[in-house]
Amino acid sequence: MRTVRDDDGTRYLLLKESTESSLVRDPETGEQQHLPNADLEPVDGESPLATAAEGVPDAARQVITAAHDERALGLLVELDDRGPLSVAELLSAYDLCESDLHGLLAEFRAAGLLAEATVHGQRGYDTTETASDGLAHLRD
Repeated sequence: MRTVRDDDGTRYLLLKESTESSLVRDPETGEQQHLPNADLEPVDGESPLATAAEGVPDAARQVITAAHDERALGLLVELDDRGPLSVAELLSAYDLCESDLHGLLAEFRAAGLLAEATVHGQRGYDTTETASDGLAHLRD
């Protein structure tokens, strides 16, 4: 399998190639179609697996890649459901040591999933719209 694009720049997964046409799949819709080989060109350096991942909404992909285990995902879910929460609340409510908590919070902020917030006069965090959208996709 390879990633190819048509003349309009639309990327597809090349499933089968014959002499005149190729069977391709749109990674976002899953729709398969035959397109003339003359209309397709390979996309160098693009993993077909990365192209296939485009079928998952951007926000959900951000959550999946940032939340590397169940505890991390659970923290993000809790912040989305209960947030904003102060750092003190997070430390007292969950079984994370301070360094693990701050590491996860930093990763989520870097991924655009959390924003700093002031909670009862203390530093805290709340989920961004991207995080909420991504979690909604995963919960459906």
